Amino acid sequence: MSKVEVESEVTGNVWKIESKVGDKVVEEDVLMILESMKMEIPVEAPSAGTIVEILVNEEDAVEEDQVVAIIESD
Repeated sequence: MSKVEVESEVTGNVWKIESKVGDKVVEEDVLMILESMKMEIPVEAPSAGTIVEILVNEEDAVEEDQVVAIIESD
């Protein structure tokens, strides 16, 4: 098993977190939604696995390429 870092693709704010630590996800599951310039941008799981860490909270500001979660791949 390896750990996969999930990165934000844009600079914005965390609008809603859809997953929690311990959740099993498949590739392209929406983990959280960011708000940037009045648009909602989903952050998707890059691979299947289990969420082991969420590094942001709702309403946090995030930068492009910032690691927002960690998934342990199956």
